[in-house]
Amino acid sequence: MAHELTTPARTPRGRRPAPPDRPDWWRDAVIYQVYVRSFADSDGDGIGDLRGARERLPHLARLGADAVWLTPFYASPQADGGYDVADHRAVDPVFGDLADADDLVRAAHGLGLRVIVDVVPNHTSDRHPWFQEALAGTGRDRYHFHPGKGPDGSLPPNDWESVFGGPAWTRVPDGSWYLHLFAPQQPDLNWECEEVWAEFASVLRFWLDLGVDGFRVDVAHGMVKAPGLPDVGSREQARLIGAQRLPFFDQDGVHEIHRGWRRLLDSYEGRRIAVAEAWAPTPERLALYVRPDELHQAFNFPYLQCPWDADALRRVIDESLRATGSVGAPATWVLSNHDVVRHTTRLGGLRRARAAALLTLALPGSVYLYQGEELGLPEVTDLPDGLRQDPAFRRGEGQDGLRDGCRVPIPWTRDGPSYGFGPGGSWLPQPEGWGALSVAAQTGDPASTLELYRTALAVRREHPALGAGGAVEWLPAPRGVLAFRRTAEGGGVVCVANTTDRAVGIPRPGGPGGRLLLSAAAEEDPVPEDGPRGPAGTVTVAPDSCSWWAI
Repeated sequence: MAHELTTPARTPRGRRPAPPDRPDWWRDAVIYQVYVRSFADSDGDGIGDLRGARERLPHLARLGADAVWLTPFYASPQADGGYDVADHRAVDPVFGDLADADDLVRAAHGLGLRVIVDVVPNHTSDRHPWFQEALAGTGRDRYHFHPGKGPDGSLPPNDWESVFGGPAWTRVPDGSWYLHLFAPQQPDLNWECEEVWAEFASVLRFWLDLGVDGFRVDVAHGMVKAPGLPDVGSREQARLIGAQRLPFFDQDGVHEIHRGWRRLLDSYEGRRIAVAEAWAPTPERLALYVRPDELHQAFNFPYLQCPWDADALRRVIDESLRATGSVGAPATWVLSNHDVVRHTTRLGGLRRARAAALLTLALPGSVYLYQGEELGLPEVTDLPDGLRQDPAFRRGEGQDGLRDGCRVPIPWTRDGPSYGFGPGGSWLPQPEGWGALSVAAQTGDPASTLELYRTALAVRREHPALGAGGAVEWLPAPRGVLAFRRTAEGGGVVCVANTTDRAVGIPRPGGPGGRLLLSAAAEEDPVPEDGPRGPAGTVTVAPDSCSWWAI
């Protein structure tokens, strides 16, 4: 059936103009993810908030980002870091109020930054008024309530498991069961209900009218369940996500929802976008989410999960570009986010992290940066169990429950009670010595990771071959080395990444006229001003490094 998303919404002040830019700004945008709780705290309660984020926006502008993506700041009991939403149109008091959200959008636009916010359509909080009504016996068709199995209904309706571990069903006092693919505090919505469609039309319009430039769609592969809710027939189902289609994820019906949202987005002045957090078993299935009449981007999780290996990286890059190119969409590239181990740790150290960042920024498409990666922050692996707040931590057979390690508040200054995060402490303890990695400590140091990112983003923005420039043309290279050329009117760039632990000699990129633009090699590597020299006509590429060459 067709659904028209026409429900109006009221906003406190109305539309704020976005930064002037190309209508297709999103195709090569650098989008910086702010995990609001851990970015900047303005009031000293140890929890990041919208006012703190607004005050730190100049850092993103100086870094060279095009947009900021904010994780949920909506009214929520915080059972899952705000992804359990109790009111989609209200700001949780811990993060501020609606005026703070409005001020942040205006301040970001004033700095030339666009604003993307989360929308969480697969589920609500169990404190949402709708679910409270459902528990009282009314409006249950908005959720998935079903009788249990067995003579007394004491068994769950099927064998589905929560992504966080344990069964995906919880029984209520009247004997029925409700579905929650995540925590029990996150009951799944039933998208066969017209009220759900209308409600999210209103929610999207509310934030679009306030001035946001787009949405990151949480669990964009969810919402629609297979008819009859069939059993999966296996255990440890969380491990199957992205590996095969499941009766509760990546169902074809989700595309009708996304097409409706695309029509809504296109009805607004200025290019408003949506990016899918979608898991699909093949690049071809993922590409369905970014067809011309659906969402604009989808996160590239195969790239995020790829090891630091030349063959594996080339394979993922080729598959990503081929799949998105087949539907005319840009690829996206991401190394870290709020749900995975920071790539400085995951890839095996800062040296590889810097090289991976430069490789990523050389690829065509849009890049997502996670707060603190520009500082080279490692994963915090020694948090006391008693302080962890990941809801999966105490549930078995799901995610590992260790997502808190990438959510530790980031450092801004060399010292202070929370290294500049706020006037008090921080909701998760920061490691001793965190100040040495702070924005203040790295600013102005040409060997720092922060200055590497600033320079890389500036070159990427200015050079015609990078960003939305030419395609990837692979060049011959020794085993363990990736080399590709991108060309456009006005010049070309060769990117060389050595994924091995030894120095490798290669022909000088671009021949005798090739000029080193930027290198991720650490300060201790002897890299002359015009590039590392080898025998005549060759250069030596440092181990675990990446460099850009103007040709």
